[in-house]
Amino acid sequence: MASARAMAAPIISLEDIRLRQGDGLLFDGLSLFIGARDRLALIGRNGAGKTTLLRLIAGTLEPDVGRRSAQPGARVVTLPQDPSVAGFATLADFALAEPDAPPRHEVESIATQLGIDLSTDAQTASGGERRRAAIARALAQAPDLLLLDEPTNHLDLEAIDWLEGWLTRYTGAFLVISHDRTFLTKLTKACLWLDRGALRRQEVGFGGFEAWNEAVLAEEAKIADKLDSKIAQELHWLQRGVTARRRRNQGRLERLHVMRAERKSMLGMQGTAKLGLATDDVKSKMVIEAIGVGKSFGEREVLKDFSIRIQRGDRIGIVGPNGAGKTTLLKLLTGELEPDTGTVNRAKTLSGITIDQQRRLLDPDKRVRDILADGGDWVTVRGVKKHVQGYLKEYLFSPGVADARIGGFSGGERSRLLLAREFARESNLLVLDEPTNDLDLETLDLLQEVISDYEGTVLIVSHDRDFLDRTTTMTIGLDGSGRADIVAGGFRELEALRAARAEARRPVKQASTPSERPRESVAKKLGFRDQHDLDKLPGEIARLEAEIGKTEAAMADPGLYVRSPQTFEALSGELDALRRKLEAAEERWLELAEKAEALD
Repeated sequence: MASARAMAAPIISLEDIRLRQGDGLLFDGLSLFIGARDRLALIGRNGAGKTTLLRLIAGTLEPDVGRRSAQPGARVVTLPQDPSVAGFATLADFALAEPDAPPRHEVESIATQLGIDLSTDAQTASGGERRRAAIARALAQAPDLLLLDEPTNHLDLEAIDWLEGWLTRYTGAFLVISHDRTFLTKLTKACLWLDRGALRRQEVGFGGFEAWNEAVLAEEAKIADKLDSKIAQELHWLQRGVTARRRRNQGRLERLHVMRAERKSMLGMQGTAKLGLATDDVKSKMVIEAIGVGKSFGEREVLKDFSIRIQRGDRIGIVGPNGAGKTTLLKLLTGELEPDTGTVNRAKTLSGITIDQQRRLLDPDKRVRDILADGGDWVTVRGVKKHVQGYLKEYLFSPGVADARIGGFSGGERSRLLLAREFARESNLLVLDEPTNDLDLETLDLLQEVISDYEGTVLIVSHDRDFLDRTTTMTIGLDGSGRADIVAGGFRELEALRAARAEARRPVKQASTPSERPRESVAKKLGFRDQHDLDKLPGEIARLEAEIGKTEAAMADPGLYVRSPQTFEALSGELDALRRKLEAAEERWLELAEKAEALD
């Protein structure tokens, strides 16, 4: 359901869209209205048609039935999930290509802020470099509506922070598909849920999505339980499984906090895992031990004096900017690379599997059962035989896809199938290099569950902050200088460590007496009104955020619109007004804070 403002003056509207894909209908009767300042999260399982819906909104795909309308002159720009640079010599050629070539100075300015050299050869550019060039091209076009398909894929945390800041200041509308919960929670103010060809809208940011989603699924489950129909049961098995999985994961998070507390007691003052005081029991649990490890490539020191003991059952997250040495550290720990200095000892029984970000292409002509069970009906999962259809359910596939060809799968579905195949193998070490790319939110819940239940040790390289917070017992943070921070916990704990260190290094300002204060500084201060606003605005912002939270909570009731559309519309208008006030307050506070800092 669209907000009152979105319905009054939509940038783009889709009305009664029907689209056939293959032998079935992908969309039937789908309608959507996007307003001038909407911040929308588009959520749905892999294969639900999210990217196809983006193409319909952009006008690059025509529906079989229905109508697309756009405001005259509205500029709609898409940041694709996999930008193609084929046919371009350099990334600059790609970013400045016709049609709709953006101004060169705008592209170059954004590229500089993102740290990308546009003279890079387009054909040898990494995924992260291509992604940054595509972002520079998209943002420089000054869109009225920005369509973002997995914008954080292949970006490091510094680039993600920059993009979040840009979108926060952006005055147009955007719709984003992303697996990054932190990114969605920070930026979105309404959710679009694409499920079985139907599109639902709720005026809550992504932070309120799961509560709304759970309420809708619970209501549907009640209806399905009353139907004595095998078809109805089949239709709802996935929703019930997802709901149960989320609840189980709450228990797993509690276990994770206990494991982190235990690991914290084993860390030294400088965040290095203690090596010298290990008991025999600890030694027997040792999987990988690095002592004083250093590694350089030419004159560049990637790692220096790095020490850690990794035990059986540890879940180790590795984060850092692109090029900081995350993959190098993985290879040192697993034995693919030898250190220049120091030693790495590994348990003799170590048997690992690696799922990396360059996922192998699956043969599109093969069937699902060919991938999982060599064409048969049974798959051996870590020594236990399971029927292929039952195993498919565990990975959020309908059992009926066992004979489907891989060529009809989306990229996310192929990634999920690859996870199912790899997790079936016997191992005691699991190495995941950017495992969250191309996965939907439900698959991330599943992956969290599988990692938690895995009896061996897990090494994870990821930029997904929420995923690290939900899965890791320790996090290693690389900064590109060769130094590594080690904390018990996830990304939040690493951020807290670095913030505390930065605060400790900040020089303490000595208070000066009035007679010592320079005459010019007395004159250069905020006026009474500005100082009053600067002091008052943080409280006003907190009050507005609380009001928005209460209004969003009221609108999260999935039956509200049916019971009282007038109440829903009134709340929608109230929410719009509160958000405008909050945005104005934040902009005013930022302006005054920058002014005060300049005067200081």
